Amino acid sequence: MGVAGAGVTIGSGLACGISALEGRATWLAQVSSSRRKTAMRLLVLGASGGVGTILLEQGVARGHHITAQTRNPAKLVETAGISVIAGSPTDEAFLKQHVAGQDAVILAIGIDSTGKTTLFSESTRAVIAAMQAARVKRLVAITGIGAGETKGHGGWLYNRVIFPLFTRNRYADKDQQEALIERSGLDWTIVRPAPFTAQAGRGPWHVVTNIPEWLQLRSITRAEVARFILDCIEGGSYVRQKPFIGHS
Repeated sequence: MGVAGAGVTIGSGLACGISALEGRATWLAQVSSSRRKTAMRLLVLGASGGVGTILLEQGVARGHHITAQTRNPAKLVETAGISVIAGSPTDEAFLKQHVAGQDAVILAIGIDSTGKTTLFSESTRAVIAAMQAARVKRLVAITGIGAGETKGHGGWLYNRVIFPLFTRNRYADKDQQEALIERSGLDWTIVRPAPFTAQAGRGPWHVVTNIPEWLQLRSITRAEVARFILDCIEGGSYVRQKPFIGHS
């Protein structure tokens, strides 16, 4: 609309429109240059999952090089900027081989089962040990709504149906995961997304570290979570904090 407006305006209006476009082009070039200068090496654990695959796409678009861990290499394809590694996120020796030289680690593993699990706590123990051995400090982990004080803040459907019937067992282990991360001595961020949806919510976007009693965050897209994680890493924000994010 800005370009059309400039096109139908004569004299100084047209000049201003052209100047604005030139200014935006310069700004975009500066952003692109800045991203190239700050390109990082990132290890994504759970890279073939819902958030993980989007992290690969967005991370490479921002100029980062990503090492993508998966248990099934057939799910991922190596491209420029993405190196695929196959192995278990609970295998400390495997992780030590690939953590060394990274600028940050993103823990984005997930499960489909509803039964009891120790995957999150076991993988977190292995990740912390590997990062400490390699002296890599920056860790971002995704837990979610149902961990810690987020419980009861996901809207009626999630609180009354989804959590008690489907996700409560995984969050019992994610509570253990969060405790391990908080004691690790790393520069960690624990991201707690609202329930995932395919489309962005219409309600206001919230990022809170102290959850008001009345707050209910009902939705967030995986793309929004991936973008938030990359912003945290690039900006060094929310270090040793647990942002609860989503739409009300």
